[in-house]
Amino acid sequence: MDALKEMFNKGFYELLAGQIRNVEPDFSHKLFIKDVCFDLAQRSLNERLRYTSVILNKYLPHQYPKNLNLLKSVIPHMPGSYTNLLFPDYVAQFGQHDFDTSLEALKHFTQFGSSEFAIRVFLKKDFKRTIKVMEKWSKDHNHHVRRLASEGSRPRLPWSFKLDAVIQDPSLTSNILNNLKADSVLYVRKSVANHLNDISKEHPDYMLNLVQKWDVSNAHSAWIIKHASRTLIKKGHAGSLAVFNFEKNPKLKVKALKLQSNQIKLGEYLSFEFDIVSEKNKNQKLVVDYLIHYRKKSGELSPKVFKLKEVDLGAQQNMHFAKKQLIKDFTTRKHYPGKHLLEIQVNGQRLLSSAFEIIA
Repeated sequence: MDALKEMFNKGFYELLAGQIRNVEPDFSHKLFIKDVCFDLAQRSLNERLRYTSVILNKYLPHQYPKNLNLLKSVIPHMPGSYTNLLFPDYVAQFGQHDFDTSLEALKHFTQFGSSEFAIRVFLKKDFKRTIKVMEKWSKDHNHHVRRLASEGSRPRLPWSFKLDAVIQDPSLTSNILNNLKADSVLYVRKSVANHLNDISKEHPDYMLNLVQKWDVSNAHSAWIIKHASRTLIKKGHAGSLAVFNFEKNPKLKVKALKLQSNQIKLGEYLSFEFDIVSEKNKNQKLVVDYLIHYRKKSGELSPKVFKLKEVDLGAQQNMHFAKKQLIKDFTTRKHYPGKHLLEIQVNGQRLLSSAFEIIA
């Protein structure tokens, strides 16, 4: 987040002002830079993005449609980075009164970054009208536009508000997903899979029924379905296991779970190994995961599932596993000293655990 925030710096604003002035010589570039950089260090990422939109609108010389044409001339000359979210954000903040012009602009700007956050403002304002346009986008020749149709309508897009209408009724985006079910571009397929994974959190059976109608002999569709089912598979959802022929009721034992050390400092590895022993006279298709129950600031433990391996365990076979994971703080996870728990999971069933301690 800090790295993204620092992209909105004085150098960026000088470049932006210079490009606007190339198109509009009367643009008050010095006043714009002074104004937009005011109190910059105190602003968060989202505050910088939004404040830039507001100040930009203050200094752009024309009415909204003409300003959009000006910005369309500018964006090809700007770096293709997170800062390009400024252009769709401007549309979301100042173009809600002009639906057709604004959605055409979002379609254009998304090809230089992404309009996924801005389009949700229009979905919130007029869902039916906006989703109809997005259904057309899902058939567009440009993969950035097709991806926007899926990503922008996700029920639970990270860093954005939830789309309650889609959470309650996932069929509202089914036309978009069906149009993209075999897209040739991985960037689009990832979005479709994440969209489906969002749906699976409230409506697992609906999600599975939808994808079971797709042609799994198509490698692109098969990839989407597999990636979309990751949360359900980790939970051991019977329907998702059946889709990929994982053993519904595995017969096995997890043995000899050993940790290299039961005390770990930040910056060190949690290293462990274990065996899985088949108790069945035929092969079993398994998805082997492990959970780390992280200690929260309150002292409670919160589990996080990590994928380990998919295997075919032969009849009466003994299979050995080994893994190590770096224990360090991230922006999304802070480690607290004290007791933690490692747990082995097979096809959604938690089978064996061992405690370890993170020490200061």
